[in-house]
Amino acid sequence: MSIHNGPEDGWHGVVNADGQFPPEAGRYHLYIGLFCPYAQRLNIARHLKGLESVIAVSVVRPHPKGDANGRPSWQFLTDDHYEGATQDHLFGSKFLHQLYSKADPEYKGNYGIPVLWDTKTNSIVNNGSTEMLRWLPTAFDTILPNNNLGRDLDLYPAHLRAAIDEAIVWMERDLNLGVYKAGYAPTQQDYDHNVPTVFAALNKLEELIHRHGGPFVLGKELTELDIIVFATIIRFDVLYVQHFKLNLGTIRGNYPVIHEWMKNLYWNVDGFRQTTDFRHIKESYTKCRPDINPLAITPLGPFPNVEEGVELNFSKLKSGAVLHPAVIQRQKELYK
Repeated sequence: MSIHNGPEDGWHGVVNADGQFPPEAGRYHLYIGLFCPYAQRLNIARHLKGLESVIAVSVVRPHPKGDANGRPSWQFLTDDHYEGATQDHLFGSKFLHQLYSKADPEYKGNYGIPVLWDTKTNSIVNNGSTEMLRWLPTAFDTILPNNNLGRDLDLYPAHLRAAIDEAIVWMERDLNLGVYKAGYAPTQQDYDHNVPTVFAALNKLEELIHRHGGPFVLGKELTELDIIVFATIIRFDVLYVQHFKLNLGTIRGNYPVIHEWMKNLYWNVDGFRQTTDFRHIKESYTKCRPDINPLAITPLGPFPNVEEGVELNFSKLKSGAVLHPAVIQRQKELYK
């Protein structure tokens, strides 16, 4: 089975004991950006599973983006400094697209992150965050020591798979991708159409967490849903509200259940706070899109980025919502 079907296609390899890419410590290298929600998903899973010593990382700069020829590629540190970013630890590349060119000189797709690189075949294993999040959490279990706290963590448990599969459809479509459809809307009409979808999804997420009683999306067990939606929610108040004009409400002001859920993950669950860098998040978006923010000014607020104190008794919380008429109508249309 081919893992890369030509210059327009990404890479779809899987690390498993019986395949082309067996689990080995030190063999694979993960390329990420701390600003990117999709890369953060993989970095959270890497921390949760205790894979920091198994899979090393290189971190691109949050800005600037692009080379002198206009190629839209992220940059690594060379002889400069930006806290949290690194050099390309494998090849010393200046641009991420150089990595893609090593794997396929004719590649014409997106030069995105995350990227998982195999040092033995000297090529890309996978560059799809959704695909990798499904198999990465169990891919290295057989080589982890028995005392590794993450070895037995199952983020896609059999008894919750139906619920995960159902929720992930609307979470990805309406919330995780929805913020970009609203924020990058080219016209007022597109913006007016896309914003209510995001808040309809937030209303539904608020109800879902509250119904299951917390502290995680589906109740007592941490699953991949928590990782997938956290990467969007942690960026909402600090970035999306102002930069994407998603200002019908805020997490801290309108969604008390989501707010406590987010704070619990950030403050109490190892891997979430450690992979969140608000400077990278805010500066990448505000300094890389002159069509949206032509002066590249990064707002100071909100303050603090994440409030302290967590209420873990979710039964004490009253579910919130944004009740704008367009949001309520969209919620009825999407989630009959």
